[in-house]
Amino acid sequence: MSNAGPNTAVRVVSPLPGQVIAAMDIPDPVFAKGLVGDGVAVVPDDDAGVLTAVAPLTGRVVKVLPHAYIVQHASGPAVLVHVGIDTVHLKGEGFTVHAQKGDQVEAGDRMISVDVALIRSKNLSPCCPVVVLDTKPGAIVTDSIGSRVEAGEPLFDTVGS
Repeated sequence: MSNAGPNTAVRVVSPLPGQVIAAMDIPDPVFAKGLVGDGVAVVPDDDAGVLTAVAPLTGRVVKVLPHAYIVQHASGPAVLVHVGIDTVHLKGEGFTVHAQKGDQVEAGDRMISVDVALIRSKNLSPCCPVVVLDTKPGAIVTDSIGSRVEAGEPLFDTVGS
């Protein structure tokens, strides 16, 4: 949807393979209460090892850290992908960054690699919130909750504003 205008919905794809859960089920109150925006999360499979997290939409990388990144669509929506809960405490251990701030990416382009087994071995959750920043509940439409997705498959659409 690279030519989406300001009143156009934007398709967001899953950054990782796994089970889709509702925002309210994310094991972190900031995400569960929608304080940063509306979205869902993807929980990698129990036997996942090293996975490559991909861009959730076509746009510009506005921030990238080892454990999280933000991609902003040309029409405005910015999507945060946060790989794991409390993974900031790993200080980059188990993560490899492939994209840089300012890069133009296509939905599905590789962003970071993550060692999910390492995250689990540190007793951290690999749950991966995918959130449209600065939005209220109802900003997305999805029928993927409760289903399994592969990286790059549709996760939700933003609601045209």
